[in-house]
Amino acid sequence: MKAKKLLIGASVVAAGALALSGCSGTSDSSGDGKVDMTLWQNSTTGPGQDFWKNAVAGFEKENPNVTIKIQAIQNEDLDGKLQTALNSGDAPDIFLQRGGGKMAAMVQAGQLMDITDKVSADTKKVISDGSFKSETYQDKVWAMPISVLPGGLWYSKDLFTAAGITEAPATIDDLNSDVTKLKATGVAPIALGAKDAWPAAHWFYWFALRECAPSTMEKTADSKSFSDPCWLKAAQDLQDFSDTKPFNDGFLTTSAQQGASSSAGLLANHKAAMELMGAWDPGVIASLTPDQKPLPDLGFYPFPELSGGKGEPGSIMGGVDGYSCSVKAPKECADFLNYLATTPIQTDYYKAFNAPPVNTDAQKAVTEPYLQDVLAAYNKAPYVSQWLDTVLGQNIGNALNVAVVDMLAGKSDAKGLVQAANDAAKKG
Repeated sequence: MKAKKLLIGASVVAAGALALSGCSGTSDSSGDGKVDMTLWQNSTTGPGQDFWKNAVAGFEKENPNVTIKIQAIQNEDLDGKLQTALNSGDAPDIFLQRGGGKMAAMVQAGQLMDITDKVSADTKKVISDGSFKSETYQDKVWAMPISVLPGGLWYSKDLFTAAGITEAPATIDDLNSDVTKLKATGVAPIALGAKDAWPAAHWFYWFALRECAPSTMEKTADSKSFSDPCWLKAAQDLQDFSDTKPFNDGFLTTSAQQGASSSAGLLANHKAAMELMGAWDPGVIASLTPDQKPLPDLGFYPFPELSGGKGEPGSIMGGVDGYSCSVKAPKECADFLNYLATTPIQTDYYKAFNAPPVNTDAQKAVTEPYLQDVLAAYNKAPYVSQWLDTVLGQNIGNALNVAVVDMLAGKSDAKGLVQAANDAAKKG
């Protein structure tokens, strides 16, 4: 995977701003050399949970003095609980890192371990500089990249064929045409779990990536100003698209990933033809099929291009997920992060989550065409942005997520959406 420019956001803070927060962590190193650590991750069921149990067991076997306690937290709850734990000084030692503005805020608060000099030489051989860039802030590495998770549209090839669709849509006009064809077959064209807010906001973020030039995206990440007209155009694009009623009935009260009636479940059970989501979606879908196996007709295509937009064609959104150590975690925490990056563990990660691993050797084990398509789109993308709610930080990201849902629910409009983002930015 080649290195490329990855928008992660967050301005450089003034000297002296990095005051340590005093968080104590939950690790315990006793006089007999025993080390206890805690791990927070967001896999609550199935193969994902088994992966973490097996990875921890393997590390503990190689390091008999170390015990790691795993806590599985529902994805939608993780950010809030983690922020509370970090701020209270009772942070887990090891935890999922979203990156972007969220990571920058943790760095500024003195809550993360700097692992720049703790990344092993072996790890650097199998993880590209481009992947590490997504976990870098102020020229220091604050998390170990674990998985490549760009987004796009996941779809049922069988439902597309039944609707007479012979190839994936390349433009928004193509997508609109396909939505009409799918409606005629009686299935929901697009599944959307707007109850969780962020899946709905992803539609706005992708339209913004097509409307806004990369330089505008970068300036907004730093200035937190949404004054460029492209943001309003993106909001209007989504409003116009939503007005064609492409989403499943009841999408405003549909969850994203929990149960057969979730948006992922609708695709898993052929009740909907496609879903806009990150590259973790195949694993979620597989857990919700009747036999809890990967959907055999699953396909992937990048978000369609938009005529007249200033975004660079082929740009993609998503980036890389990683794991961080809290600032007062024991040194063995960094050892565990390097362990997660090894080829055998990364191969197990791919098999458990049905998502592309970040380790380039482990990527050779990827056989599913849809994941190969994800990697191809990511590798050739001229510009890659992290998810915008991650780039912009938790306060603005949350406000945007809610504002998008309000617009789709008819409680606001495109101008109101942009105003909500600007208002949240002013609050800091």
